[in-house]
Amino acid sequence: MHSFGYRANALLTFAVTILALICAMASLSDNLNTPSPTSQVQVLNINWFQKSTHGNDEPRAKVGSNLQNIGSIGSLWTPVWCQPRTLQRLIQQVSMTLNISANLQSLFTWNTKQVFVFLAAEYETPKNSLNQVSLWDGIIPSKEHAKFWIHTTNKYRFTDQGSNLRGKDFNLTLHWHVMPKTGKMFADKIVMPGFRLPDEYR
Repeated sequence: MHSFGYRANALLTFAVTILALICAMASLSDNLNTPSPTSQVQVLNINWFQKSTHGNDEPRAKVGSNLQNIGSIGSLWTPVWCQPRTLQRLIQQVSMTLNISANLQSLFTWNTKQVFVFLAAEYETPKNSLNQVSLWDGIIPSKEHAKFWIHTTNKYRFTDQGSNLRGKDFNLTLHWHVMPKTGKMFADKIVMPGFRLPDEYR
């Protein structure tokens, strides 16, 4: 006759096996879902478009050409160091007013825990084929909240180093990451082209 410990171990093994099978079926069932999300973004106004000069937080010391006796232990001489220099760089910053609307309800299944979504400005420069700046983001906890309309300014500042943004064409892209209760996370996006920044600062 089997002991209590043996029976408990067999029952636990059976329960874990069934749980693993249920998780696998839940994950595979997401492949049967064919989502059809939609989104539209309007740039209502460029509130301001400015350039400024900021340091890059990387101080560099310059060695002086003279030597100075700063206190003596015998004939010890110590070089004089100049104060740290902060290199300056030009950055451009943009603030805009947006209307963001989306219907992401088709992304939700019974296996969906939540959806992380963010809006990014994407553009090209001579140095980089893709520059991506996050403007707004949010977490959608349920299907009931997945259809929304938001009137807002960009949550995160649209910033670029250098002078690449004047008259720049850019896309607004809505990205999302679907986080399941079990299984792997997947991501997708909707690209909305046809936006342009002003030719002059304001």
